[in-house]
Amino acid sequence: MEYIRQLEIGTKLSVRTMAEELGVSEGTAYKAIKEAEAAGLVSTKERIGTVRIQRRGRETPDRLTFGEVADIVQGQLYGGAGGLEKTLHKFVIGAMELDAMVRYIDAGSLLIVGNRQGAHRLALEQGAGVLVTGGFGTSEDIRLLADELGLPIISSKHDTYTVASMINRAMFDRLIRQKIMLVEDIVTYSRPVETMRLGETKGDYVRLAARVGGTRFPVLDERGRVVGMMTAKDAEGANETVPIEKLMTRNPITAAPNIPIASAAHTMAAEGIDLLPIVDKNRKLLAAVSRHEALEAMRYAGKQKESGETFDELIGAGFRLKEDADGERMAYEGRITPQMSGTFGTISEGVLVTLMTQAARGFIRELGKRDYVIESMTTYFVRPLQLESEVVIVPSLLEMSRKSAKLEIELKDPAGTAAKALLAAQLIDPY
Repeated sequence: MEYIRQLEIGTKLSVRTMAEELGVSEGTAYKAIKEAEAAGLVSTKERIGTVRIQRRGRETPDRLTFGEVADIVQGQLYGGAGGLEKTLHKFVIGAMELDAMVRYIDAGSLLIVGNRQGAHRLALEQGAGVLVTGGFGTSEDIRLLADELGLPIISSKHDTYTVASMINRAMFDRLIRQKIMLVEDIVTYSRPVETMRLGETKGDYVRLAARVGGTRFPVLDERGRVVGMMTAKDAEGANETVPIEKLMTRNPITAAPNIPIASAAHTMAAEGIDLLPIVDKNRKLLAAVSRHEALEAMRYAGKQKESGETFDELIGAGFRLKEDADGERMAYEGRITPQMSGTFGTISEGVLVTLMTQAARGFIRELGKRDYVIESMTTYFVRPLQLESEVVIVPSLLEMSRKSAKLEIELKDPAGTAAKALLAAQLIDPY
């Protein structure tokens, strides 16, 4: 790992070369490369190979890198491997003369062009990368120039329109992912987690609990893996000399750092736990998140303006909230558009369910300033809905407690009831 860390950004690695230089087995070299990939030190890309990269956190992935573009367009690298981790701020389609093209190309851009080698050279000289469409390559002297400047030349078999669409879609997906709060966004890896080890006793647990003021601690084996959870309930009634491995809860619930915080909050609420260990794929402890931290993060996320182009947002975009004269009964009104149609020219059943769940979410948010995760939903499709119909979705509360809610949702068009649903939800604490 130290050998990999000291390599210059852009250096290509291979298992055989690394094994020969360090005098280790190829199996050891392979394991080190995989660990480095998990740590974000190297990246392995098809048709490009394994390359040393600059480690980037989740806080700065707002732009695509040239390497990511190569993956998106299923490209082959012809030169400039050292620039794969550089970010690009725009792409330019080279459908013009060279003297006109130069006005649009600057450092950090990507020129999308066919087999026009003059344009390839011009882009590199302006500090831009090159994406060659149609499966064409480039000349040897331009490849050497790309290596010298550290600017990638990538070739894709797709045409210009297709690769531009693929990149544009990836950029929208990136914006959407940025809005999803993950566990790794709220945990602090540098903050040590109070833990216990196999071989310790209930007496050690009591002293640790008194010292830190907590009652729930992950139990680790000699390799740092989470093998149990020790709580006050586990320790109750036991002699202080009893080893914790005889008292602890084995195979506790854990989570990976890249899961959404909503999923973690749901798990903790459903299982009634107050501390969730965050582990890697080998169950080694990385951090821990408390139920309070998860719910605080959910409250923060609930206040953020939604943006992006998810299917849910596109489906519900044309629906608006309407209250009756007394301000007590809420309904959502909107029109069934042609994009919502299913196989037979009527509204898709999946779209219908999405509209009703969105109405339920808006209803609960307005009523209790809370959000929810669905536990069950039973839907009755009374009759088909025609396109261009004006519909009204009316959620009604059947029961609500601190932890759950049950709703009836009715969807009507001018002819009457078209669908109904019964929804049971687990509530997330108020925000």
